[in-house]
Amino acid sequence: MSETWFAPIRAYCERTDATFWAEPANALSNAAFLAAAGAVLWREREGDRPDPFVRALAGLVAVVGLGSFLFHTLAVRWSLLADVIPIAAFIHAYFFLALRRFFGLGRAAALGLTLLFLGFGFGLEPALTAASGLNLDALSNGSIGYVPAILALLGVGTGLLLTTDARRGFDRRASGRALFIIAVLFGLSLTFRTLDRNLCASLPLGTHFLWHLLNAAVLYGLLMTALGAHWDRFR
Repeated sequence: MSETWFAPIRAYCERTDATFWAEPANALSNAAFLAAAGAVLWREREGDRPDPFVRALAGLVAVVGLGSFLFHTLAVRWSLLADVIPIAAFIHAYFFLALRRFFGLGRAAALGLTLLFLGFGFGLEPALTAASGLNLDALSNGSIGYVPAILALLGVGTGLLLTTDARRGFDRRASGRALFIIAVLFGLSLTFRTLDRNLCASLPLGTHFLWHLLNAAVLYGLLMTALGAHWDRFR
């Protein structure tokens, strides 16, 4: 079992051996997540009232950066979990927050829909793989697992654009447009993540570090959009 947890992983172009600093660009680009978390906390403190949920998610963004740093330096199986678990936690926590804050759903309804979204995320890749007969996880370099997150962004953004609410201090259309822009940026970052292995021969550095930089901007944008939505019921 210990040998399995400490088995080395070479998932990206930049890594050519098993040493700690074999992926300097991929490792150091995770500082962008720490910067994004710090910037969100700075803006949150400038507000007229505290926002504990956004503050907690900003802390989770920092954990995403630290977990990814561990994976891109140690590159063993247990560090892969340190990378992917905080990301999954952020995706589903933000989905719950969006349902509560953007649409005013109660805790039970938001939790139930979040659990359904979790199940959808787990089942989408196997269903598409079975339907196509292709190993989509391998073909996409693991990026297929993030498709539900893009669909969620587009779905929530569309919901905001199509619905109205009389509450003051919350521009639904502006928030919806922001989520669409963030979805496009996330799609671009996901493209760089997907292309990394295919470009190894011509670009030994790879493109995975661009996924980190753009994804940090995505998470910052998501939290700033949530910070701008003032829902007394949520607080």
